[in-house]
Amino acid sequence: MSEQKKTVSQSPDELCLGMYVKLPNSWLDHPFLRNEFLIKTEAQLEKLRNCKINRFDIDLGKSELPANWHADSGNATDVAHPEPAVDVTAPAPEKWNADNLVPEALQEALHDKKLNPEKRSEAVYHHSRELMDRLLETPTAENLKASKKAIFQVTDMILHDPETASNMLRITSHDFYTYTHSVNVGVTSIMLAKALFGQSDQHDMQELGAGFFLHDLGKVNVRPEVINKPGKLTDDEMRHMRTHPFKGFKLMEQSGELTEESRIIVLQHHERADGTGYPKQLHNEEIHIYGKICCIADVFDALTAERSYKKAMTPFQALVLMRDQMSDHFDKKLFTEFVNLMR
Repeated sequence: MSEQKKTVSQSPDELCLGMYVKLPNSWLDHPFLRNEFLIKTEAQLEKLRNCKINRFDIDLGKSELPANWHADSGNATDVAHPEPAVDVTAPAPEKWNADNLVPEALQEALHDKKLNPEKRSEAVYHHSRELMDRLLETPTAENLKASKKAIFQVTDMILHDPETASNMLRITSHDFYTYTHSVNVGVTSIMLAKALFGQSDQHDMQELGAGFFLHDLGKVNVRPEVINKPGKLTDDEMRHMRTHPFKGFKLMEQSGELTEESRIIVLQHHERADGTGYPKQLHNEEIHIYGKICCIADVFDALTAERSYKKAMTPFQALVLMRDQMSDHFDKKLFTEFVNLMR
C-alpha cells in the first residue's frame, strides 16, 4: 500500500466541522486571525465558504473527524483515518494562560520602532485581535491582568504614534466577531478620548484604553446561539443579551481588575442620551463622558460590521444614519468631535 496521505485538498463546499484547515494566503487576505486552525463552529464554516479561495488544504493529522470519514476520491487516495473525534461542539479546553496569552508578535510590533507606520499598524491591529480572541476564550483573572498590561502598551502607542494610530483606524476589519468589535471600539474610543482630553493628567488613559477594549467582556457569559443568531433577536433573547454589561462588571470585579474607568465603560456603553438605553435607562447628564465615548464608537462599529443578514455600511453612511436617525442617542458636542475624527 502506498504511504498514506496526511493532507488533502477540499473545495469550500466539502469543508466540515472537525477539519484542520490551512489557508493559502496571508492573514491580510482573509478575515481570520490565523492561517491554520481547527474548524469548530458553523460561523467559521460560513466565513471560509465566503472567502475567495477555491481549494483548502486539510491536515488530517490535526483534524478531529469521525473514523468513517474519507476524502472524495477525486482529491485523495489511501487516506489515513484519524482516531475517533472528540465532540467538536464541546467547549475548548483552557489552553491560554498569563504566560502565553499575549502574542509575541504583538510585543515585537509594539517595540519595533523601525517598522513603518503602515506595517506596524497592520501587525498591532491583527495581533490585538488575536489577544482579544484568546482572552474571550479563557477569561480568567490572571488572563485579564495579563491582557490589561498589553492593552496599556497598545494605548500608549495610539497616544504617542499618531501616524500608526490613524492607519489602524483605516484598516479595521468589519466582521461581527466580538474580539474584532472589541479592538475596533477600543482603538476608536482611545482616539476620541485623545482628541477630547489631549495629554491631560486628569484622566488615566491606560485604564481608559483597557475599559474600552474590555467593554463587551460580559458577552462571554451570553449564550452563543444568541450572540451568533443570524437575524433579529426575540424579546427574550434581547433581555438575555442586555445582561452583558452587568456580567462584564461582575467578571472584572471578581478578577480584582475593576477600576472606576472600566466600571463606568462596561456598565454605561449601551446607555443613550434620551434615556432609551440599558441597563439603567440613564439620561444625558447622568451618563459619564467615558460611557458616552464608548457608546458612539460601539454604535459606529456595529453599523459598519458585516452580518449574514445585512450588508456593512460605509463609514460615511453610518455617520449620516447616526446624525439623521439617532441624534437623540448621543451627546451632540461629542458626536461632532467624533465626525471630525472620522474625516
